[in-house]
Parts: sequence; structure tokens; C-alpha cells
Amino acid sequence: MNPQHNMPRLINWLGYFAIGLLLILPLSVLTIRSGQWQLGLPLYAIACFGSVLLLILAIVLLLRRRFTPWRKDILLRTIFALPGAALLLALTSGGNHPMIHDISTDTADPPTFTVALQERGAESNTLEINQDVIRQQEEAYPDLNTLVSPLSTDEAYNRALQVATNLGWDIYHQDSNTGVIEAVDTTSIMGFKDDIVIRVRSSAQGTLLDLRSVSRVGEGDLGANAKRIRAFRDAFQQQE
Repeated sequence: MNPQHNMPRLINWLGYFAIGLLLILPLSVLTIRSGQWQLGLPLYAIACFGSVLLLILAIVLLLRRRFTPWRKDILLRTIFALPGAALLLALTSGGNHPMIHDISTDTADPPTFTVALQERGAESNTLEINQDVIRQQEEAYPDLNTLVSPLSTDEAYNRALQVATNLGWDIYHQDSNTGVIEAVDTTSIMGFKDDIVIRVRSSAQGTLLDLRSVSRVGEGDLGANAKRIRAFRDAFQQQE
């Protein structure tokens, strides 16, 4: 007798759900990129976590002797759950990051935004300084400090402007008189926008450069803002 005729419905439903979750993934990304992140993020989470649950269910079925005749069918249907599970693994394997989204190289006197207030929109995260966030940052990212450069303030400002441009940031405000640059960086897949302010000023030690990077949406950033600041720091120092 053909085992396909007696295949449990659970295996077919495993495939249906896996395909459905796979289709939700691009839909969630398009929803987020359209600006409807309040809807898109839950859809993305459902697709990723649901895919992991289906993989766990598939493993349980594969280990059950009762489902031995249909192991190939289970594996074929499980393939559709792999992308969502892989995306969740990629998101969670980058380290244990605190649930913060506002990172600065100067925690005692963080650079402040001016034009960003108009660019971000009413539903964006606040730009107000939060001391609890600062404490969490100092514990999680102790390597992020003020960059001291031997360049003059004008030279450092121009280099900072060039580095920001090379990194693909969209600069929407620059004022060489105050030494301030404001820009936005857009993530490639989701289209999330994070605002950055660069502050350049002189001191007895040399020219000081401080950066602050703040996500417009979301409670945590999975380390993205700290990574962005490090990228700027490394690129700036390579040119010295």
C-alpha cells in the first residue's frame, strides 16, 4: 500500500504552515519598509518564531517511530521553515545586547540633535537623555569613547564629513561653525532609519569628535548603533 495514502494530516499541515510563514517574511519586510513598522515587526516575529517552532515539531516527528515511513515528506515540508529560522538565528547570535537604542561616545555630555527633531516624526523614539540607558551603555560598550585627533578642528570636521559620506549616511545638516553634522543611516533590508549626530570641538588634548546614534523605532537595536559608531571611528582613524 502506498504510504502516501495514509500519511497523517499533521505532516501536510506542517507544510502548509511552513509555506505560509515563508510568504509572511517578504510581506513583513515590505510592510516595515513602507513605514508601517508597528504591523510589520509583529509579522516578522511571527514568521521567524513560528518557523523555529515548526522545525522543533518536525524534529519530534522524525524521532517518532510512527512517522518513519514519512520522514522524507517531513523533511521536504520543513525546508520552507528554514529561512525564517535562519533569520532568527542570525538576529540572536550577534551577542547579548541591552535593550537600548541610544548610543553616545560621550556619556557625560552626549551630543544633542537639532534638525533631527524635524526629520524623525512624532512617532519616533525620544531624543531625551536617559541616565538608565547611559548606565547600560557604559556596561555593554566600554570601548566607545571620545575620539581624540591631532588634526585641527576644520580638518577633523571635513574628514568626519567625508567619512560619513563614504559610509553611505544621508547628511541632512552640517554646520562647520558649531562643528555639528547630522545624518541618517538606513538599513539595507528593513529600511530602518537611525539618526547620527557628530560633534567636533577643540580641547587642550587635541580635537575631540563625539558621535551619538539613535534608532527612530524599536526598543532595542541589537548592537546596530554601537557597530555604526565603531565603523565611523575605524574609518576615521585609518585616514590619519
